[in-house]
Amino acid sequence: MKAVMIRETGGLEKLLFEEVPVPEPGPGEVLVKLKFAAMNRRDVFVRQGLYPGIKFPSIPGADGAGVIEAAGEGVADFRPGQEVIINPALNWGDNPRHSGKDFSIAGNPTDGTHAQYITISADNIFPKPDYLSWEEAAALPLGGLTGYRALFTRGQIKSGETLVIPGIGGGVATFLLQMAVAEGLKVYVTSGDDQKIEDAKNLGAVDGVNYKSDDWGKKLKKMTGGADISIDTIGGETFNVLTSIAKPGSRIVTFGATRGPQANVVIPVIFLKQLDILGTTMGTPDEFRDMLKFYEKHEIRPVVNKVFPLEDIKKAHEYMEQGNQFGKIVLEIPQD
Repeated sequence: MKAVMIRETGGLEKLLFEEVPVPEPGPGEVLVKLKFAAMNRRDVFVRQGLYPGIKFPSIPGADGAGVIEAAGEGVADFRPGQEVIINPALNWGDNPRHSGKDFSIAGNPTDGTHAQYITISADNIFPKPDYLSWEEAAALPLGGLTGYRALFTRGQIKSGETLVIPGIGGGVATFLLQMAVAEGLKVYVTSGDDQKIEDAKNLGAVDGVNYKSDDWGKKLKKMTGGADISIDTIGGETFNVLTSIAKPGSRIVTFGATRGPQANVVIPVIFLKQLDILGTTMGTPDEFRDMLKFYEKHEIRPVVNKVFPLEDIKKAHEYMEQGNQFGKIVLEIPQD
């Protein structure tokens, strides 16, 4: 089969498009012939060696959707030809409050979806929502699951609340926006690109602020009247801004730090405002199932920004590193 292979950390030149053997499904596993896969910032971090627990060589990619090709011993719930979507959160464990010691994400250290075929536990396979295109289905898993847990399980959002999403444009941020709007929240966003703010408003955001402008935090606080909840995927100085615009007794959910840690967190703001700071990452199989049901109930369609052929994986990585996308970057898998 054709697959993207990474054998060592480095630049775009480390992304190899190779012919490798088709994997065989073991007991409890299925073999999925992938139609489309998707990119996540994690794929870039893995290639650059900036992600914990990575092993090479490996096939990257967490997101994907396709058709069951074969089932291993003991698999009774799936049949060849069934259209499925992949839950990339592997071996969550028994405690729904946090992942266990064996937890990992498809795409490293195990082989991922940037290939024509993948073997994966049948427990991580779910029927593809009929209303979604293949591109949309492939875009959804990692970002949709992460956003669902952040909003509903950890954030405990309620209709009518004010939500702030900094850094709109990436896949997870657009999922957060779509789900929150569907649940009836008033959503405000930030971006360094005015067009992305307009794109967010077209998806239901009330308004937004360009973080490149002077005193953008003060502008955002005046615009929103204060946030009941913020979802932080950025970290760095943005975290302190989110504490400053937070209403007393409100929540900040965090699962990303693309701008690095914040060394000077203003701790008194957190305790004087009685803020709840909630960490999260990925989610449980039940949350994945509930996320799919929520999307189907509201017929939400993931935003697909650009589609690359799998063989153009270097261009896809380069495009993601530029950070200009609004929505998900998707990869079309060759079918021959």
